Amino acid sequence: MGILSRNIPIQKGASAILFIDVQHYNVYPNGGQYQKEGLNVKEAKDKYHYFFDTLHSTALPNMIKLQQAIRDAKIEPLYTVMESLTIDGRDRSLDYKISGFNIPKDSPDGKVADEIKPIGDEMVFKKSSSSPFISTSIHYILGNLGVKSLIICGLLSDQCISSAVRDACDLGYLVTLVTDACTTYSKERHEQSIGHIKGYCRQMTADQLLSEIKMLSKE
Repeated sequence: MGILSRNIPIQKGASAILFIDVQHYNVYPNGGQYQKEGLNVKEAKDKYHYFFDTLHSTALPNMIKLQQAIRDAKIEPLYTVMESLTIDGRDRSLDYKISGFNIPKDSPDGKVADEIKPIGDEMVFKKSSSSPFISTSIHYILGNLGVKSLIICGLLSDQCISSAVRDACDLGYLVTLVTDACTTYSKERHEQSIGHIKGYCRQMTADQLLSEIKMLSKE
C-alpha cells in the first residue's frame, strides 16, 4: 500500500464540486430567512452584515470562478438546496422541526442563487437536514459518477459545510474544502469551524484550487 494522504490533487473523471445551500432563502436580504424574522432588507443587511459582506465580496465571487473553471475542465458541478419534499415540511428532520425551519416544496426560496444558477442537466439535491448525505441520494449518485475527490464550498461554514465535510470524509471521499468560498455569521465562527475540520479535509483557497483545475483543463 502506498502512502496515505489527503493532499492528493483532484483528478478528471473522479472529482466533483458541491455548492451547498447557496440559494434565494439566505443569499438575498429579502429571502425567507430574514422575512421569517420580520426583517426588511436594510435590517437584514445590518443584522447580518458580516455574512452579507463576506458572501458578496469574497465567497460568492470565488464560487462563480470555481464553477466556470470546473465546467471548463469537464468536472461535475453539483448543488444542494434546503427544501422540504412537502408543503408543510412533515418530511423534515426532527432537528429542523424543533427549530421551526421549513422551506416548502417548490418555494422560490429553494432556488439556487442566480449568480451560480445550474445550467443544462446539472444536478440539484433538495435536503431537509444539515448534511446532504443524510437526506438525499447524493452518496449514491457520486458513486455512480465514479467520484473519489469531492470539493466543497457554500453556506454556512460552521453548520451544513462542517456536517458535509465530516460525513463525506467518513464515507470515503477525499475532501477539499475551499476556505474562502464559504462563510457564516462572524469571523470567529468561520475561523473556528475551518480549524475544527482541518483534520478531515484538504483546505485550499479558491486561487490555489483554480491553479490545480487549470492544469486539468490542459490535459
